[in-house]
Amino acid sequence: MAFPVASGYGNLPNGNFSPVIYSRKVQKAFRNTSVVEDVTNTDYAGEIANMGDSVKIIKEPEITINSYARGTTLATQDLSDADFTMVVTEANYFQFSVDDVESAHSHVNFMDLATDRAGFKLRDAFDREVLGYMSGWDWSGSAWSRRTALDTGGSKADSNAGNDELLANHKLDISDFGGSELAGSADASGDSGSAGEVTSIPLAAGGGSGAITSPLAVLGRMARLMDAANVDTEGRWCVVDPVFKELLMDEDAKLMNADFGGEGEIRNGRLPGTIRGMRVYVSNNLPYLNGGAGAASSTGSEHSFGVLVAGHDSAVAVADQIAKTESFRSPDTFADIVRGMQLYGRKILRPEALMTANYNLA
Repeated sequence: MAFPVASGYGNLPNGNFSPVIYSRKVQKAFRNTSVVEDVTNTDYAGEIANMGDSVKIIKEPEITINSYARGTTLATQDLSDADFTMVVTEANYFQFSVDDVESAHSHVNFMDLATDRAGFKLRDAFDREVLGYMSGWDWSGSAWSRRTALDTGGSKADSNAGNDELLANHKLDISDFGGSELAGSADASGDSGSAGEVTSIPLAAGGGSGAITSPLAVLGRMARLMDAANVDTEGRWCVVDPVFKELLMDEDAKLMNADFGGEGEIRNGRLPGTIRGMRVYVSNNLPYLNGGAGAASSTGSEHSFGVLVAGHDSAVAVADQIAKTESFRSPDTFADIVRGMQLYGRKILRPEALMTANYNLA
Protein backbone atom coordinates (compact mmCIF):
# COMPACT_ATOMS: atom_id res chain seq x y z
CA MET A 1 0.00 0.00 0.00
CA ALA A 2 1.42 3.43 -0.94
CA PHE A 3 1.36 5.91 1.95
CA PRO A 4 1.51 9.65 1.21
CA VAL A 5 5.01 11.15 1.69
CA ALA A 6 5.76 14.66 2.89
CA SER A 7 7.77 16.85 0.56
CA GLY A 8 11.50 16.32 1.07
CA TYR A 9 11.17 13.13 3.15
CA GLY A 10 13.65 10.48 1.89
CA ASN A 11 13.54 7.60 4.37
CA LEU A 12 12.79 4.16 2.82
CA PRO A 13 11.92 5.76 -0.51
CA ASN A 14 10.77 2.55 -2.30
CA GLY A 15 8.10 1.64 0.25
CA ASN A 16 9.32 -1.96 0.63
CA PHE A 17 8.62 -1.84 4.36
CA SER A 18 4.89 -2.15 3.50
CA PRO A 19 4.24 -5.70 2.25
CA VAL A 20 1.60 -6.74 -0.26
CA ILE A 21 -0.89 -9.01 1.52
CA TYR A 22 -2.72 -11.64 -0.55
CA SER A 23 -6.08 -12.80 0.69
CA ARG A 24 -6.53 -16.54 1.11
CA LYS A 25 -10.21 -16.14 0.32
CA VAL A 26 -10.53 -16.60 -3.42
CA GLN A 27 -13.34 -14.95 -5.36
CA LYS A 28 -15.27 -17.72 -7.11
CA ALA A 29 -17.24 -17.12 -10.30
CA PHE A 30 -21.04 -17.05 -9.97
CA ARG A 31 -22.56 -20.51 -10.37
CA ASN A 32 -25.49 -21.08 -12.69
CA THR A 33 -28.08 -23.45 -11.26
CA SER A 34 -28.55 -26.80 -13.01
CA VAL A 35 -32.19 -27.69 -13.51
CA VAL A 36 -32.08 -30.67 -15.89
CA GLU A 37 -31.99 -33.37 -13.22
CA ASP A 38 -34.98 -31.74 -11.51
CA VAL A 39 -37.18 -31.96 -14.62
CA THR A 40 -36.18 -35.29 -16.20
CA ASN A 41 -36.44 -39.03 -15.58
CA THR A 42 -33.08 -40.29 -14.26
CA ASP A 43 -34.08 -43.94 -13.75
CA TYR A 44 -31.52 -45.12 -16.31
CA ALA A 45 -28.50 -43.28 -14.87
CA GLY A 46 -26.79 -46.45 -13.63
CA GLU A 47 -26.94 -48.29 -16.96
CA ILE A 48 -24.21 -46.54 -18.97
CA ALA A 49 -20.44 -46.81 -18.84
CA ASN A 50 -18.95 -45.91 -22.22
CA MET A 51 -19.53 -43.78 -25.31
CA GLY A 52 -21.82 -45.62 -27.69
CA ASP A 53 -23.65 -47.53 -24.96
CA SER A 54 -27.37 -47.80 -25.60
CA VAL A 55 -30.34 -48.36 -23.34
CA LYS A 56 -33.47 -50.06 -24.67
CA ILE A 57 -36.56 -48.48 -23.14
CA ILE A 58 -39.79 -50.47 -23.34
CA LYS A 59 -42.84 -48.43 -24.27
CA GLU A 60 -45.96 -48.66 -22.14
CA PRO A 61 -48.36 -51.02 -23.97
CA GLU A 62 -51.68 -49.69 -25.20
CA ILE A 63 -54.76 -51.35 -23.76
CA THR A 64 -58.02 -51.77 -25.69
CA ILE A 65 -61.26 -51.18 -23.77
CA ASN A 66 -64.30 -53.10 -25.04
CA SER A 67 -67.96 -52.84 -24.17
CA TYR A 68 -69.55 -55.73 -22.30
CA ALA A 69 -73.02 -57.25 -22.17
CA ARG A 70 -74.20 -60.32 -20.32
CA GLY A 71 -72.97 -63.47 -21.96
CA THR A 72 -70.33 -61.75 -24.10
CA THR A 73 -67.34 -63.96 -24.95
CA LEU A 74 -64.28 -62.00 -23.81
CA ALA A 75 -61.46 -61.30 -26.25
CA THR A 76 -57.92 -61.46 -24.85
CA GLN A 77 -55.59 -58.76 -26.11
CA ASP A 78 -51.96 -59.48 -26.98
CA LEU A 79 -49.69 -56.91 -25.37
CA SER A 80 -47.12 -55.11 -27.52
CA ASP A 81 -43.48 -54.90 -26.45
CA ALA A 82 -42.28 -52.02 -28.63
CA ASP A 83 -39.17 -50.16 -27.53
CA PHE A 84 -36.96 -47.27 -28.48
CA THR A 85 -33.30 -46.58 -27.86
CA MET A 86 -31.38 -44.02 -25.83
CA VAL A 87 -27.80 -43.85 -27.10
CA VAL A 88 -24.90 -42.34 -25.16
CA THR A 89 -23.81 -39.83 -27.79
CA GLU A 90 -22.51 -36.99 -25.62
CA ALA A 91 -19.21 -36.60 -23.78
CA ASN A 92 -17.38 -33.61 -22.30
CA TYR A 93 -13.97 -33.45 -20.65
CA PHE A 94 -11.56 -31.18 -18.81
CA GLN A 95 -7.81 -31.32 -18.24
CA PHE A 96 -5.50 -28.94 -16.40
CA SER A 97 -2.12 -28.99 -14.68
CA VAL A 98 -0.49 -27.29 -11.71
CA ASP A 99 3.30 -26.98 -11.72
CA ASP A 100 5.17 -28.12 -8.59
CA VAL A 101 6.70 -24.67 -8.13
CA GLU A 102 3.28 -23.04 -8.37
CA SER A 103 1.84 -25.56 -5.92
CA ALA A 104 4.65 -25.13 -3.40
CA HIS A 105 4.62 -21.35 -3.35
CA SER A 106 0.95 -20.54 -3.91
CA HIS A 107 -1.03 -19.15 -0.99
CA VAL A 108 -4.18 -21.04 -2.12
CA ASN A 109 -4.84 -24.60 -3.27
CA PHE A 110 -5.33 -24.11 -7.00
CA MET A 111 -5.76 -27.85 -7.54
CA ASP A 112 -8.89 -27.90 -5.38
CA LEU A 113 -10.19 -24.63 -6.82
CA ALA A 114 -9.73 -25.77 -10.42
CA THR A 115 -11.29 -29.16 -9.74
CA ASP A 116 -14.34 -27.51 -8.18
CA ARG A 117 -14.66 -25.16 -11.15
CA ALA A 118 -14.25 -28.04 -13.62
CA GLY A 119 -17.11 -29.95 -11.98
CA PHE A 120 -19.37 -26.92 -12.28
CA LYS A 121 -18.43 -26.31 -15.93
CA LEU A 122 -19.19 -29.93 -16.83
CA ARG A 123 -22.59 -29.62 -15.15
CA ASP A 124 -23.25 -26.32 -16.91
CA ALA A 125 -22.38 -27.75 -20.35
CA PHE A 126 -24.59 -30.78 -19.62
CA ASP A 127 -27.48 -28.51 -18.62
CA ARG A 128 -27.21 -26.37 -21.75
CA GLU A 129 -27.02 -29.30 -24.15
CA VAL A 130 -29.95 -31.22 -22.62
CA LEU A 131 -32.18 -28.13 -22.38
CA GLY A 132 -31.38 -27.45 -26.03
CA TYR A 133 -32.12 -31.05 -26.99
CA MET A 134 -35.55 -31.08 -25.35
CA SER A 135 -36.31 -27.70 -26.99
CA GLY A 136 -35.31 -28.86 -30.48
CA TRP A 137 -32.02 -26.93 -30.72
CA ASP A 138 -28.29 -27.71 -30.94
CA TRP A 139 -25.46 -25.75 -29.33
CA SER A 140 -22.31 -25.50 -31.49
CA GLY A 141 -20.10 -23.99 -28.81
CA SER A 142 -20.78 -20.43 -29.94
CA ALA A 143 -24.35 -20.29 -31.30
CA TRP A 144 -27.68 -22.13 -31.34
CA SER A 145 -29.28 -23.74 -34.40
CA ARG A 146 -32.47 -25.73 -34.92
CA ARG A 147 -32.06 -29.49 -34.73
CA THR A 148 -33.17 -31.06 -38.00
CA ALA A 149 -31.71 -34.59 -37.86
CA LEU A 150 -32.08 -37.53 -35.50
CA ASP A 151 -29.10 -38.49 -33.37
CA THR A 152 -27.03 -41.31 -34.84
CA GLY A 153 -28.52 -44.58 -33.64
CA GLY A 154 -31.48 -42.81 -32.11
CA SER A 155 -35.15 -43.38 -32.74
CA LYS A 156 -38.39 -41.48 -32.24
CA ALA A 157 -40.62 -42.29 -29.31
CA ASP A 158 -43.58 -41.14 -31.46
CA SER A 159 -43.62 -41.63 -35.23
CA ASN A 160 -45.68 -38.43 -35.57
CA ALA A 161 -42.79 -36.33 -34.20
CA GLY A 162 -40.33 -34.52 -36.43
CA ASN A 163 -36.61 -35.22 -36.60
CA ASP A 164 -36.23 -32.96 -33.56
CA GLU A 165 -38.44 -35.56 -31.79
CA LEU A 166 -41.06 -32.89 -30.98
CA LEU A 167 -44.69 -32.66 -32.08
CA ALA A 168 -45.37 -29.76 -34.46
CA ASN A 169 -48.52 -28.58 -32.69
CA HIS A 170 -46.62 -28.37 -29.39
CA LYS A 171 -44.19 -25.75 -30.71
CA LEU A 172 -45.94 -22.44 -30.02
CA ASP A 173 -45.36 -19.32 -32.11
CA ILE A 174 -47.23 -16.12 -33.04
CA SER A 175 -49.86 -17.99 -35.07
CA ASP A 176 -51.08 -19.72 -31.90
CA PHE A 177 -52.10 -16.36 -30.41
CA GLY A 178 -53.93 -14.66 -33.28
CA GLY A 179 -50.88 -13.29 -35.09
CA SER A 180 -49.47 -13.96 -38.54
CA GLU A 181 -46.13 -15.25 -39.70
CA LEU A 182 -43.81 -12.57 -41.05
CA ALA A 183 -43.35 -12.66 -44.80
CA GLY A 184 -41.68 -9.84 -46.68
CA SER A 185 -41.91 -6.88 -44.27
CA ALA A 186 -39.14 -5.87 -41.88
CA ASP A 187 -39.74 -6.15 -38.16
CA ALA A 188 -38.14 -4.05 -35.42
CA SER A 189 -35.05 -6.23 -35.43
CA GLY A 190 -34.49 -5.61 -39.14
CA ASP A 191 -35.57 -9.08 -40.24
CA SER A 192 -37.63 -9.01 -43.42
CA GLY A 193 -39.27 -12.38 -42.77
CA SER A 194 -38.99 -15.55 -44.80
CA ALA A 195 -41.62 -18.05 -45.80
CA GLY A 196 -41.50 -21.19 -43.67
CA GLU A 197 -39.65 -19.61 -40.75
CA VAL A 198 -41.21 -19.41 -37.30
CA THR A 199 -42.28 -16.00 -36.01
CA SER A 200 -41.94 -15.57 -32.26
CA ILE A 201 -44.70 -14.44 -29.89
CA PRO A 202 -44.37 -10.77 -28.80
CA LEU A 203 -44.92 -10.66 -25.04
CA ALA A 204 -45.80 -7.89 -22.60
CA ALA A 205 -47.05 -7.99 -19.02
CA GLY A 206 -50.85 -7.99 -19.23
CA GLY A 207 -50.81 -8.53 -23.01
CA GLY A 208 -51.73 -5.86 -25.56
CA SER A 209 -53.19 -5.19 -28.98
CA GLY A 210 -52.67 -7.34 -32.04
CA ALA A 211 -50.69 -10.50 -31.32
CA ILE A 212 -49.06 -9.08 -28.19
CA THR A 213 -49.60 -11.74 -25.53
CA SER A 214 -49.10 -11.96 -21.78
CA PRO A 215 -46.57 -14.44 -20.34
CA LEU A 216 -49.34 -16.00 -18.26
CA ALA A 217 -51.32 -16.71 -21.44
CA VAL A 218 -48.35 -18.62 -22.85
CA LEU A 219 -48.04 -20.74 -19.71
CA GLY A 220 -51.82 -21.22 -19.74
CA ARG A 221 -51.69 -22.51 -23.32
CA MET A 222 -48.91 -24.93 -22.42
CA ALA A 223 -50.99 -26.21 -19.52
CA ARG A 224 -53.98 -26.64 -21.84
CA LEU A 225 -51.91 -28.69 -24.28
CA MET A 226 -50.82 -30.94 -21.42
CA ASP A 227 -54.43 -31.31 -20.30
CA ALA A 228 -55.48 -32.24 -23.84
CA ALA A 229 -52.72 -34.88 -23.98
CA ASN A 230 -53.81 -36.37 -20.63
CA VAL A 231 -50.49 -35.47 -19.02
CA ASP A 232 -50.49 -36.03 -15.26
CA THR A 233 -51.07 -32.83 -13.30
CA GLU A 234 -48.42 -33.79 -10.76
CA GLY A 235 -44.87 -33.34 -12.02
CA ARG A 236 -45.40 -30.53 -14.55
CA TRP A 237 -42.67 -27.92 -14.98
CA CYS A 238 -41.54 -25.02 -17.15
CA VAL A 239 -38.03 -23.60 -17.67
CA VAL A 240 -37.85 -19.89 -18.52
CA ASP A 241 -35.09 -17.35 -19.06
CA PRO A 242 -34.49 -14.15 -17.04
CA VAL A 243 -36.39 -11.99 -19.56
CA PHE A 244 -39.54 -14.11 -19.22
CA LYS A 245 -39.13 -14.17 -15.45
CA GLU A 246 -39.09 -10.36 -15.39
CA LEU A 247 -42.32 -10.27 -17.42
CA LEU A 248 -43.92 -12.66 -14.93
CA MET A 249 -42.86 -10.45 -12.06
CA ASP A 250 -44.56 -7.48 -13.79
CA GLU A 251 -47.92 -9.25 -13.98
CA ASP A 252 -50.75 -8.34 -11.59
CA ALA A 253 -49.39 -8.77 -8.05
CA LYS A 254 -52.57 -10.33 -6.59
CA LEU A 255 -52.79 -12.86 -9.39
CA MET A 256 -49.13 -13.81 -9.06
CA ASN A 257 -49.35 -14.14 -5.29
CA ALA A 258 -52.32 -16.48 -5.67
CA ASP A 259 -50.48 -18.62 -8.25
CA PHE A 260 -47.22 -18.76 -6.30
CA GLY A 261 -49.01 -19.42 -3.02
CA GLY A 262 -47.41 -16.41 -1.34
CA GLU A 263 -44.19 -18.30 -0.69
CA GLY A 264 -40.74 -16.81 -0.23
CA GLU A 265 -37.71 -16.07 -2.33
CA ILE A 266 -36.38 -17.81 -5.43
CA ARG A 267 -34.18 -20.77 -4.48
CA ASN A 268 -31.85 -22.93 -6.58
CA GLY A 269 -33.20 -21.59 -9.85
CA ARG A 270 -36.84 -22.36 -9.03
CA LEU A 271 -39.51 -19.76 -8.46
CA PRO A 272 -41.50 -20.39 -5.27
CA GLY A 273 -44.72 -22.38 -5.49
CA THR A 274 -46.29 -23.22 -8.86
CA ILE A 275 -47.92 -21.23 -11.64
CA ARG A 276 -50.59 -22.66 -13.94
CA GLY A 277 -49.90 -25.97 -12.18
CA MET A 278 -46.21 -26.00 -13.15
CA ARG A 279 -42.97 -25.69 -11.23
CA VAL A 280 -41.10 -22.79 -12.84
CA TYR A 281 -37.31 -22.74 -13.12
CA VAL A 282 -35.07 -19.91 -14.35
CA SER A 283 -32.02 -20.78 -16.45
CA ASN A 284 -29.48 -18.98 -18.66
CA ASN A 285 -28.94 -22.20 -20.64
CA LEU A 286 -32.07 -22.10 -22.81
CA PRO A 287 -31.72 -21.69 -26.59
CA TYR A 288 -31.98 -18.26 -28.19
CA LEU A 289 -31.40 -16.76 -31.61
CA ASN A 290 -29.17 -13.73 -32.18
CA GLY A 291 -30.22 -10.99 -29.73
CA GLY A 292 -32.50 -13.35 -27.84
CA ALA A 293 -35.84 -12.48 -26.27
CA GLY A 294 -34.66 -9.01 -25.27
CA ALA A 295 -34.79 -7.76 -28.88
CA ALA A 296 -38.18 -6.02 -29.03
CA SER A 297 -40.63 -6.34 -31.91
CA SER A 298 -44.39 -5.82 -31.50
CA THR A 299 -45.14 -8.00 -34.54
CA GLY A 300 -42.88 -10.88 -33.53
CA SER A 301 -39.47 -11.77 -34.90
CA GLU A 302 -37.79 -14.49 -36.92
CA HIS A 303 -34.39 -12.96 -36.26
CA SER A 304 -34.08 -12.54 -32.47
CA PHE A 305 -36.02 -14.50 -29.87
CA GLY A 306 -35.75 -16.76 -26.84
CA VAL A 307 -37.12 -20.27 -26.38
CA LEU A 308 -39.10 -21.63 -23.42
CA VAL A 309 -39.68 -25.31 -22.72
CA ALA A 310 -42.33 -26.96 -20.54
CA GLY A 311 -43.21 -30.55 -19.84
CA HIS A 312 -43.60 -33.35 -17.36
CA ASP A 313 -40.98 -35.17 -15.29
CA SER A 314 -41.57 -38.30 -17.39
CA ALA A 315 -41.14 -36.58 -20.77
CA VAL A 316 -37.33 -36.85 -21.06
CA ALA A 317 -34.93 -39.48 -19.75
CA VAL A 318 -31.34 -38.60 -18.87
CA ALA A 319 -28.53 -40.97 -17.94
CA ASP A 320 -25.25 -39.34 -16.99
CA GLN A 321 -22.17 -39.99 -14.93
CA ILE A 322 -18.62 -38.75 -14.47
CA ALA A 323 -17.17 -41.78 -16.18
CA LYS A 324 -13.52 -41.05 -15.50
CA THR A 325 -11.65 -38.70 -13.17
CA GLU A 326 -7.93 -39.12 -12.68
CA SER A 327 -4.74 -37.35 -11.71
CA PHE A 328 -1.20 -38.24 -12.79
CA ARG A 329 2.29 -36.82 -13.09
CA SER A 330 3.06 -34.93 -16.27
CA PRO A 331 5.56 -36.81 -18.49
CA ASP A 332 7.03 -33.53 -19.75
CA THR A 333 7.14 -31.17 -16.76
CA PHE A 334 7.23 -31.23 -12.96
CA ALA A 335 3.48 -30.90 -12.60
CA ASP A 336 0.34 -32.75 -11.60
CA ILE A 337 -2.35 -33.17 -14.26
CA VAL A 338 -6.03 -33.65 -13.44
CA ARG A 339 -8.59 -34.63 -16.04
CA GLY A 340 -12.14 -35.85 -16.11
CA MET A 341 -14.83 -36.90 -18.59
CA GLN A 342 -18.60 -36.97 -18.33
CA LEU A 343 -20.68 -39.33 -20.47
CA TYR A 344 -24.39 -38.97 -20.86
CA GLY A 345 -27.36 -39.81 -23.01
CA ARG A 346 -30.77 -38.17 -23.22
CA LYS A 347 -33.99 -39.27 -24.83
CA ILE A 348 -37.44 -37.75 -25.35
CA LEU A 349 -39.80 -40.46 -24.12
CA ARG A 350 -43.15 -38.67 -24.28
CA PRO A 351 -43.25 -35.84 -26.84
CA GLU A 352 -46.95 -35.32 -26.05
CA ALA A 353 -45.76 -34.12 -22.61
CA LEU A 354 -43.22 -31.63 -23.98
CA MET A 355 -43.75 -28.23 -25.60
CA THR A 356 -41.83 -25.10 -26.53
CA ALA A 357 -42.58 -21.45 -27.24
CA ASN A 358 -40.52 -18.90 -29.16
CA TYR A 359 -40.97 -15.36 -27.85
CA ASN A 360 -39.59 -11.82 -27.83
CA LEU A 361 -40.39 -8.58 -26.00
CA ALA A 362 -43.21 -6.61 -27.58
